[in-house]
Amino acid sequence: MPLLAIETSCDDTCAAVLDGPVVLSNVISSQAEHERYGGVVPEVASRHHLELTGPVVQAALDEAGMGLDGIDSVAVTAGPGLIGALLVGLSTAKAIAAPRRLPLIPADHLHGHVAANFLEPEPLEPPFLCLVASGGHTLLAGVTDHEGFEVLGETLDDAAGEAIDKAARMLGLGFPGGPRIERLAEDGDPDAFTFPVAMTRDPGLNFSFSGLKTALVYICRDLGDEGVADRAADLAAGFQAAVVEQLVSKVKRALDRGDWPAVALGGGVAANGPLRAAVRDLCDQRGIQFKEVRRELCTDNAAMIGSAARFSQPLAYPDYLGFDAFATGPRGSR
Repeated sequence: MPLLAIETSCDDTCAAVLDGPVVLSNVISSQAEHERYGGVVPEVASRHHLELTGPVVQAALDEAGMGLDGIDSVAVTAGPGLIGALLVGLSTAKAIAAPRRLPLIPADHLHGHVAANFLEPEPLEPPFLCLVASGGHTLLAGVTDHEGFEVLGETLDDAAGEAIDKAARMLGLGFPGGPRIERLAEDGDPDAFTFPVAMTRDPGLNFSFSGLKTALVYICRDLGDEGVADRAADLAAGFQAAVVEQLVSKVKRALDRGDWPAVALGGGVAANGPLRAAVRDLCDQRGIQFKEVRRELCTDNAAMIGSAARFSQPLAYPDYLGFDAFATGPRGSR
């Protein structure tokens, strides 16, 4: 029987219904209110989740053509994420599952980004290398089974998406920054300014984006407001190219070190066109498979949480009533 999944780790209120690897519905309600602040305000996000979870769950059930009586389990993001936002989703999941004595399946948000690649059509089977890049996380995952992954490398400071959002703010583009940087960069010259590509000489697989962000601060200071406005497309193109180059360089290094037959992407930054093209070209050069997950499964969504839940341990009623969310780090082994 189908599974209902709920995702509220940040500012998107999401619900989905899955039947095995088949997505019957996947509803995402994004909170536009954060644009005025230039980033996500945790308390604002939590309050809007309170208003939206009920309607979004109902919309997912309607799209799937069923009611709650047709659901056999409820999955929910337990972390990592904004703790207030997570608690809204977890409380909603408990409120749906407990009266019906349904199992509750807590899922790891990062496992969800990896598990999006297990969904139809053309699900990717382990082993594979997965680059997860989003506003809150950047890491390379070695995926050898469905149940979890090994962190091969991760950011030492800013996540790639966080750096992009801050760059968009400096260029006056607003929030969220990723799509706006990408659109503006199409009209710019990526070689017009020199941006550092960190960690390329480092023998490890970790990332760092704080230096790139600082370089943009200095360039914008030297240009002044009018100069930044005049050269915004070139700045966006150069910044984006530096982010993509660092991400791809680490994927390449990981492929050099391990026998990975395929590469997959996850996270909001994975929707970036130049990044997808660069990883696709790399895979073509190596003669290995590139799993190009649909863009709507890259950003936060509940279908990926349902996918992860299929390979996670369910909790029986009433054991999960005291289960709590976690803001940072994994719970148990990944």
